[in-house]
Parts: sequence; C-alpha cells; structure tokens
Amino acid sequence: MPKQFTASESQLKPDPRYQDLVVSKFTNCIMYGGKKATAQRVVYDAFDMVQNRLDKEKSEALPKTAIELFHLALNNVRPSVEVRSKRVGGANYQVPMPLNRRRAQSLTFRWILEAIRSEKGKPIALRLAKELFDAAKNEGKAVTTRENTHRMADANKAFAHFAW
Repeated sequence: MPKQFTASESQLKPDPRYQDLVVSKFTNCIMYGGKKATAQRVVYDAFDMVQNRLDKEKSEALPKTAIELFHLALNNVRPSVEVRSKRVGGANYQVPMPLNRRRAQSLTFRWILEAIRSEKGKPIALRLAKELFDAAKNEGKAVTTRENTHRMADANKAFAHFAW
C-alpha cells in the first residue's frame, strides 16, 4: 500500500502572532529539522525589522504594517506561468503552462528561501527582512527569478499548443 499524503491544508493552524495561514505555511517552509520555534523566531524577527524600517521611512508606495508588506512581496514574486519540458516526436520543447494557486505559492516560497539562503554572512532574519522589502518594491533575487521564468515562457509561446 503506497503512503498517502496528509491533508496538510486542513491540518495547518494559523500562526500565533498574526493568525495568518500563509505566515504559518511560510514558517513551516523555513523550518529545518523540526525546529519550529527557531523558524518562528526568524520570521517574527524579520517582521519586526520590516516594521521598524516601515516606521522610519513613511513611504506612500509601501503598506503600513509588516504583514501587509509580506503579502505584497509574495504577490510580486508569485509566478503565473512556468515552462515544463515536453518530449514530442524525438525533440524536447520548453512548453509554457499556467500554474494553479498551490504550485504558484510553493514556487514563491522556494524562490524567496533560495534568495535568502544563497546570501551568506548575515543573520537569516536580516536577510529575510531585506528580501521581503526588496520584493515589495519589485526588486531582489526572487523577483528576478520570477521575471526570468516569465521571460522564458514568453519566448517559448510558440510551443504552447503542446500543453495538454
């Protein structure tokens, strides 16, 4: 009997501070080795840094709270299409395919975590705060990854009829 996946959507509890399921899911993605308290501390420290910076800057383009900036950053990084390799008649084609909500969210989280883990030498909460702030302003490594993915999908639009 193959192992079945758990119904993680229904088992996910909102995070303690903001009562937000997306923050809870993001915390779970940051977590290493089952150390949830450490992951929560990283996320909340990053949110505190973002809130301090928002209080100092008072920009009209940016939201007022850290949680709103977090959601804005996720929306700016979230892709709408991706390219998948399809083998048709002995040739491999990069076929652009639309993404469902769950796949787009998992790619968003993965790209943000890739961006913050690739940069060494600073505390991870500081790197996360910087990447979220950059993503909210449509800058940073994660947004660049999204733009490159969209650019590849745009370049391979001719093979979209292979998406079945």
